[in-house]
Amino acid sequence: MKYLLSSLILLIVSFFSCSPKQEKVEKVEMEIDFPMGKLIDLTYEFSEETVYWVTSKEFELEEVAKGQTEKGYFYSAYNFSGAEHGGTHIDAPIHFAENGQSVDEIPLENLMGKAIKIDVSEKASQNPDYQVSQFDLEFWEAEHDQIPDGSIILLQTGFGKKYPDKMEYLGTDQRGPEAVKDLHFPGLAPDAAKWLVEERNIHAIGIDTPSIDYGQSQNFGTHVALMTANIPAFENVANLEKLPAKDFHIIALPMKIKGGSGGPLRIVAIVE
Repeated sequence: MKYLLSSLILLIVSFFSCSPKQEKVEKVEMEIDFPMGKLIDLTYEFSEETVYWVTSKEFELEEVAKGQTEKGYFYSAYNFSGAEHGGTHIDAPIHFAENGQSVDEIPLENLMGKAIKIDVSEKASQNPDYQVSQFDLEFWEAEHDQIPDGSIILLQTGFGKKYPDKMEYLGTDQRGPEAVKDLHFPGLAPDAAKWLVEERNIHAIGIDTPSIDYGQSQNFGTHVALMTANIPAFENVANLEKLPAKDFHIIALPMKIKGGSGGPLRIVAIVE
């Protein structure tokens, strides 16, 4: 039973790689040992409360049918719409890098595997514009050893406890271009992102705020640094306070939108 999840993932990947309907897809050879453990959902549900960027189309659910049919069975169906970047979602590299991977091109091994959590919530509670620094990253390493190769890093700022209160979480409950100047929430500093790209080997990074760049960013230097190196970012990640600093794994599977710059993300932690 220990490697049941690993075997299942490998079986699914192999099946779709060999399917006659997927002739253009090369077989993916990937085996990741996922220990069985406690599952923790790190995903917010999508609803009218879902937090989106202030200039983006919000989530809408349109009822098509709901109720008993003339033939005696119950039936329900809905249409949904919304921007790629809202709620718990992924930023694909192409979001900020012209030649970066689109969401359907991100390798599966970048979306699942061993992970660590860096908690800066105490600092962020004193400064809503806090930017996670290289010092914070090195301080974590001083306590826990060097960030392992191939890691997924999750940044806990404590802002998850404010979700979905837009005034508390975003800094404003207004929408439109004029609201951008009022955004206040923590992010990862661009120089820290550059350090991760140049000095460490990570597969992805996530945060419990609306953006991997802090709210007052003007040039989105952190997005650019990460995504130029084909490192995707997970945003609006939930329940990070439930995770330890290390010794857990992540499975983060986005909606596979061909050519997309991002999309809704279902992300789960497996805590050993």
